[in-house]
Amino acid sequence: MSLRTQRPVFRRALVALAALPLLATAACGGGSGTEDSASGGQGTCEKSEGKVKLTYWSWIPGVEKAVAEWNRQNPDIQVSVKSTPNGNAGTYQNMSNALKAGNAPDLGQIEYDSLANFRLQEGLTDIAACAGVKEAEDDFVEWTWSQVTFGSGGEDGVWAVPQDTGPMALFYRKDLFEKHGISVPGTWEEYYEAAKKLKKADPKAYMTHFSQTDPNWFSGMLWQKGANMFAQEGDAWKVDVDSPAAGEVADYWQKMIDEKLVATDLQGFSPALYKAWNDGEVATWVSAAWGYSTIRDNAKATSGKWGVAPMPQWSAGDDRAGNWGGSTTAVLGKSEHPHEAAKFALWLNTDPKALEILNREGGLYPAATEGLELEALQQPVDFYDGQKIFDVFADASKNVTTDWTFGPTMTDTYRFMGDGIAGALGGKGTLEDALAQTDAKTVDSLEKQSLEVAK
Repeated sequence: MSLRTQRPVFRRALVALAALPLLATAACGGGSGTEDSASGGQGTCEKSEGKVKLTYWSWIPGVEKAVAEWNRQNPDIQVSVKSTPNGNAGTYQNMSNALKAGNAPDLGQIEYDSLANFRLQEGLTDIAACAGVKEAEDDFVEWTWSQVTFGSGGEDGVWAVPQDTGPMALFYRKDLFEKHGISVPGTWEEYYEAAKKLKKADPKAYMTHFSQTDPNWFSGMLWQKGANMFAQEGDAWKVDVDSPAAGEVADYWQKMIDEKLVATDLQGFSPALYKAWNDGEVATWVSAAWGYSTIRDNAKATSGKWGVAPMPQWSAGDDRAGNWGGSTTAVLGKSEHPHEAAKFALWLNTDPKALEILNREGGLYPAATEGLELEALQQPVDFYDGQKIFDVFADASKNVTTDWTFGPTMTDTYRFMGDGIAGALGGKGTLEDALAQTDAKTVDSLEKQSLEVAK
């Protein structure tokens, strides 16, 4: 199975940052050039002399097993992994503090939407000159490579190695749909009608939950709609969080909220949500490929009762998917061993054994095209009543729209959006208000960081 697509038309996310003072491409780890050294990009990336010890921060469950396999195969390049909370749950702040203090790890797990933030603070190393990096482009789903390379044709460097993706689909309770005579919705209008039918049949049930704490989930909804929040106009940033397309998405979910068809008091990844799943009080979850293990591991009483279908479409006949999440392995800006760090990052995200471990232990849906051929992704999944659910996500990955750009201050943008969503769910304003507030505050955030904003 190949998920290669036509060359995407991403508006490169960080052209404007090229003028900022960035760290040197790759700090030389000592020694002279070797046959493993690479050229190209900005500067060189030479092999270090002697044995090398690297540190790596990641929140992937079971990642230490993959690292142990690397260490077994590479006695001269040993990696020590530190298990951390999810990026926005504290790891990113700790990375930023460590970078300022000069004691950051050599490598870190960083989500696509946060790469720009770290580059802005000079926290990343350009690994384009490191052996095998540029040649690895064809090893990854194309839109993911576009997220780690900036400038036209990647001319402004390679700033991380893609790790996993989050193509979105619809998880739904087959038993509840069958019990209440509900058909699997193919469009968002059908999803709304299904939600009304479910509520009428069981007043205590909700079609899904709408979390206050997952603004990046809402970003995935906007992604599917093609409601791009950012674009480049020369060296300036165009902020368009409150676009007409985004407004359509906001109005749709506001209607679902107003009619009490979605639960607004359940936070994502919370014990209360898991209980609602187990009790049959929440019937669907529009989520990413990695969500299969979230349901499996936290709603064990529902084994065999779930199915997976394509994400509902805004217009019948469309075939578009959003993306929620996905990470990279980045070489951080203070690493003294970029050659070895880049070599490990490539291995971790392309080696068949490593990919199998990360999928089995951590539920990662690989960004590497070869990873999509993993045997586990070709098999029926018992928890989902024997459905080959990854076939759905393979199709979704091909249909993730590619003209999407993350802004350079996404941490701020998500915080503003989360605050606005919390207000809307609490009856203070609407989701449309949340978009307008996020738009205005994001412009202010960019300007405070001396980034040019297109008017």
